[in-house]
Amino acid sequence: MRYLLLLIPLFLTISCVKTESSSQPKEIIRTDNAPAPASEGVYSQAVRSGNTLYLSGQIGLIPESRKLVADDLESQTHQTLKNIKAVLEAAGYSISDVVKAQVFLDDINDYGAFNDIYTTYFSQDPPARAVVEVSRIPLDAKVEIMVTANK
Repeated sequence: MRYLLLLIPLFLTISCVKTESSSQPKEIIRTDNAPAPASEGVYSQAVRSGNTLYLSGQIGLIPESRKLVADDLESQTHQTLKNIKAVLEAAGYSISDVVKAQVFLDDINDYGAFNDIYTTYFSQDPPARAVVEVSRIPLDAKVEIMVTANK
């Protein structure tokens, strides 16, 4: 019992030691080589925290005009992936640093056609991925992709 009483002050001292926060400050990434957010301030193109980069969803907008590149899935998929590459590069990352992709299609029947294009961008060691059909994508786009990258 006497030894237990001696340990209590030690335990209290250890439990009261302040530890430094391990959270990383976030850095907002912006580039003119990809479309700006639809409403400034509502979201960022990407946010870096530590070694991880979180990209907002991209659609097939031409950066300069903010209009969809075309009405077809193939053109929109290529432009979407070009936009993603532009944001990655602005942050000092590359397509090979992508560890996860979330894909939203307006028609799951386009899965095969989408994959044909997607695999040309992620030909080696592709990231983890989910593909889902959604009822509607902003600006009536056919595809939206958001990714997470890590170095």
